[in-house]
Amino acid sequence: QVQLVESGGGLVQAGGSVRLSCVASGDIFDITAMAWHRQAPGKQRELVASITIGGSTYYTDSVKGRFTISRDNDKNTAYLQMDSLKSADTAVYYCGAMTRITWYWGQGTQVTVSS
Repeated sequence: QVQLVESGGGLVQAGGSVRLSCVASGDIFDITAMAWHRQAPGKQRELVASITIGGSTYYTDSVKGRFTISRDNDKNTAYLQMDSLKSADTAVYYCGAMTRITWYWGQGTQVTVSS
């Protein structure tokens, strides 16, 4: 079992920045990748960014050049630095940890971008 706790969401103006954090605990050595997904009202959950244990990253097109995913293995923490935020980025952001068996999810943190 892996437990994930997100923090860092809130209300921010368009063009501003927010950094989300996700602390993992439990069977952390089973984690092969971590990711951030988001779900806006009335929309399906989408993958925003991911990072493997080797450091390879993926970003969905709409956030490339604006968001940066990183991880600190010593702190068992993944981050999502979000810059140049747009109203379209408003959503609940979920941290995910992938193991060889399944995904684990955090409770989500709300990010609201005001225009």
